[in-house]
Amino acid sequence: MLLMLLSCSQAAEPAPTPPTESAPAESAPQPPVVPSCPETTAELAAVYPERLDAADSRLSAGDLIVIRKGVRRVMFYREGARAEAACWSAGLGFAPTGHKLVEGDGKTPEGFYATSDKPWSQFYGAIAVHYPGEADAEAAVDDGRISAGTKKAIVASLSRGEKPKQTTAMGGEILLHGGGGQSDWTLGCIAMDNSDLDILRAALPRDMKTTVLILP
Repeated sequence: MLLMLLSCSQAAEPAPTPPTESAPAESAPQPPVVPSCPETTAELAAVYPERLDAADSRLSAGDLIVIRKGVRRVMFYREGARAEAACWSAGLGFAPTGHKLVEGDGKTPEGFYATSDKPWSQFYGAIAVHYPGEADAEAAVDDGRISAGTKKAIVASLSRGEKPKQTTAMGGEILLHGGGGQSDWTLGCIAMDNSDLDILRAALPRDMKTTVLILP
């Protein structure tokens, strides 16, 4: 029946409307590419707005070693500007994500710490990181990892510019040392290629006393 009706129709069927081309969809804006080693500490602060304040004097006064755990990089800044070519590979521990809490967790602490030389270390060119800091000790008292007396001793050592006790439940002996920065092989230290560490040490005071900022 349908064929008969079509053949008897006197009116011509309208030509089909050609499809119209739709406008290409706008691509979603891409987030800015963040360099592994920002040129200034102000740019670095913009990457970590919840952790860093660009007005913090520790970011722009004097020398500062910065470690970005997530991208495995070590940098050196002087008065807020990164030294030329100071963007080196880093190796971390076997469980690098997160802040160090206990001995043997394979993590590297995060935050600002003082440093000093450790010439008697078995590791090449070792620089000691003065972990735990006061905030670490405060948190450890609150959750029962250490006693109030241990915290008091830690704070007293830090106030004298000394490395605090390293044998508490919080762990310790965090170093920046040589041996290779191409893989995660330490127990929580930051490892660099020896030649890169030589360049960093040459930029620091002879006693290696400065500030290090360790970021996620």
